Amino acid sequence: MEEEAGPRSGGGVIQGDASLEFETSKGVRVVSTFDAMNLKQDLLRGVYTYGFEKPSAIQQRAILPIISGRDVIAQAQSGTGKTSLIAITLCQMLDINTREVQALVVSPTRELATQTEKNILAIGDFMNVQAHACIGGKSVGEDIRRLEAGVHIVSGTPGRVYDMIKRRSLRTRAIRTLVLDEADEMLSKGFKEQIYDVYRYLPPETQVVLVSATLPHEVLEMTHKFMTDPVDWLTDKMRQNNFTVSAMHGDMPQKERDAIMDEFRSGATRVLITTDVWARGLDVQQVSLVINYDLPNNRELYIHRIGRSGRFGRKGVAINFVKNDDIKILRDIEQYYATQVDEMPMNVADLI
Repeated sequence: MEEEAGPRSGGGVIQGDASLEFETSKGVRVVSTFDAMNLKQDLLRGVYTYGFEKPSAIQQRAILPIISGRDVIAQAQSGTGKTSLIAITLCQMLDINTREVQALVVSPTRELATQTEKNILAIGDFMNVQAHACIGGKSVGEDIRRLEAGVHIVSGTPGRVYDMIKRRSLRTRAIRTLVLDEADEMLSKGFKEQIYDVYRYLPPETQVVLVSATLPHEVLEMTHKFMTDPVDWLTDKMRQNNFTVSAMHGDMPQKERDAIMDEFRSGATRVLITTDVWARGLDVQQVSLVINYDLPNNRELYIHRIGRSGRFGRKGVAINFVKNDDIKILRDIEQYYATQVDEMPMNVADLI
């Protein structure tokens, strides 16, 4: 099924040119000093010691949206502080007391990945931030040793990062932020598959930050794969076509989520469109059908999603919408669960 991309609430492209504002309902906030950004004191010391006096145009606009946890596309020409933008924001968001990888920066070249690592180590020096560059051409054994010892941030190239994830040396469970540096190149044909392979291993709620000097239209289109908020969009489309549906996602206030759940449990609403916030631990015994509009990026979530159907020995059906691009993921899920997912029969109504 072809997928149109809808806008993510609060999303947009932040550009370093002062005349180009962040297009969102809230507008852009330009913060002209590091002191006004409410950064950790040890990080602030690192920033000033590194030699920065005033944030650059892109830093004035992008630091706060990123550290608030939003998905952000930051676009500014070369030499405007994009690498230090990455370092400052990631160091600010770290829980320094745990030695798990909490942020992953993926770059197209070994040199850039190394430069990012050095930036993070310098700016995070007073915080004792541990960062490591996982890049091709260096010792695999050394990567494994450093990762096992525990680091907060990994900066790397796609091939080596994916290799470390597959070896289980780079554990992804605590990763909260993914940064794609030089995003136009990272999402071009050469790297696209590798990036998607990495992305599938990250927790589903991972924040995504794209940083680039140029963002051609086709690359912006592709970012919808990572950065849309499809639940609201799909709900609107269904309602426009006269389907009665309700929707629930993690950004909703708890009271609203509870009310929607009560409606669904009671049968007042028979179709619920939701994110993976609903994939674990919620029991509605009457659910007989789960439709995966998109296959989950994380294969462990597949069993949790379809497990919402057919509770307590009842019959349940799961249907997956699969595009050509998704065949590889479906095969991976089949192999992981040692099962077979068949093409949907014509008499699907008889199965429910």
